[in-house]
Amino acid sequence: GGPQPLPGQEVSVKVLGALEDGGLVERDPRLIFVPGHGDVVQALELGVPTMQPGEISFFLAAFPYAYGRPGSRRYTNREPDVPPEAPLLFEVTLLEVRDGPDPQPLPPSVRLRLGSQRRERGNFHFARGDFTAALRSYRLSLRALDGPATAPPGPEEEEELREQRVKCLNNCAAAELKLGRAEEALAACEAALRISPDNGRALLRRGQLLAEQGRDAEAVLVLRRALELDPASKVIHTELSRLAKRQSPPSST
Repeated sequence: GGPQPLPGQEVSVKVLGALEDGGLVERDPRLIFVPGHGDVVQALELGVPTMQPGEISFFLAAFPYAYGRPGSRRYTNREPDVPPEAPLLFEVTLLEVRDGPDPQPLPPSVRLRLGSQRRERGNFHFARGDFTAALRSYRLSLRALDGPATAPPGPEEEEELREQRVKCLNNCAAAELKLGRAEEALAACEAALRISPDNGRALLRRGQLLAEQGRDAEAVLVLRRALELDPASKVIHTELSRLAKRQSPPSST
């Protein structure tokens, strides 16, 4: 009962997803997303807006509308991997429709789950070369991680929130670079380093971006710090060597 979701409204759905052999690869008792934002598979993006609250639907999705040609490799033991070119059968229950994304405070555990889910969706888009969609998913992940909470997180949850924010910001920087936006990529690196000053990935990328801007002295300082943290890194040694050659005056014959 009730109207179908309108553009911009947020939905909560219960989702089960199975392979042709019946193997369960998706199980989410409360998946929250805004149709059109691109942080769920296309079968759900297209199918859920046709539903009414309380309705249960089955969507048989060919692989382009599920996890695409490469499938999906999972980073937790919660669900198995999705094989390449796998069609999926989704059972979807539309639980709730409401205005605006994530307006209500959420427990830290739910913020972590939403953040991880949206970051993994961004990684899916990134692997397919859709860097605009990847960036959108990474920003949605950050919004979930930074959203209001029903209670202060415990020490372990706070640390995990910090780690997820840093991962997301590093991913944002990578997507911005793919889109040719060096200034935005540098800003994402610096935001990651404000949270975790010794994050090696952010230090390396920031050093490379500073070098590209001709800010060699700053780049050397950043890359040396990165080298202290990872002395065996060939990439950092190469970058520092390249900067040293660029700063050295040409020898006279």
